Amino acid sequence: MNHSTVREPAPTPFARLHHRGGALLLPNAWDHASAASLVAAGFEAVGTTSLGVAAGLGLPDGAAATKEATVDLARRLGRSAFLFSVDAEGGFSDDPAEVAVLARRLYGAGAAGINLEDGRPDGTLVPAAAHAAKIAAVKEAAPALFVNARTDTYWLGSERERTADRLAVYERAGADGVFVPGLSDRAEIAALTAVLTTPLNVLFSPAGPALAELSALGVRRVSLGSLLYRGALAGAVASAAAIRDGRPPAGGAPTYAEVQALASGGRGGDDVDDG
Repeated sequence: MNHSTVREPAPTPFARLHHRGGALLLPNAWDHASAASLVAAGFEAVGTTSLGVAAGLGLPDGAAATKEATVDLARRLGRSAFLFSVDAEGGFSDDPAEVAVLARRLYGAGAAGINLEDGRPDGTLVPAAAHAAKIAAVKEAAPALFVNARTDTYWLGSERERTADRLAVYERAGADGVFVPGLSDRAEIAALTAVLTTPLNVLFSPAGPALAELSALGVRRVSLGSLLYRGALAGAVASAAAIRDGRPPAGGAPTYAEVQALASGGRGGDDVDDG
């Protein structure tokens, strides 16, 4: 990575996590218990997953249907003393002023960062200038909020050759970091980190480079997206199926008291699973 062109770290603790010379692994939670569990396991910050929020409500992801649920989750997470960033899809509006209002609400709830994506539900991309206007409006409304500007050129398989150009527009608009989910090719990652002036975020891919190699390539944030949520669903179904089929369920689940303690600040009740 061309460190000579990287912007000086912003003063917020969350921003500093992106400027330490290695990749921040940011796991994504979908409720207070999942976020608190990850922090208790030693993760310095968490993100949220829009799929987890939407699916938990029986709503589609990426359809701007979970604005208030996203704010409510931020308020719940904000009552705890940990750093978190909110996946806000495209800001739930095409109007930069409305996205700015949302940003102020999220920041007021305690969020340290926000993800804003340029992909549309119909599979097309928002014009770069229009997405940049949202970014600029958010930075004006909540300057301390870390704006992670996401481009879906790789995720949607559209205009991949324009990825660097789009990210440059977002950086000029004030983005604190940029996110390219679906990018996993080593050479393409290295080419991007060589020209970016803000930290690059990629989505972890089991088939792609491991965390250490991503760090060496110049990536400064690695998100897990909906992976943990989908894994939790798979684990729940697998345990139920095992019991149904006369097999022991997989071990390792936290006790009732341990889960209670996540909400009560360490004051767990008797270890009796009656809830």
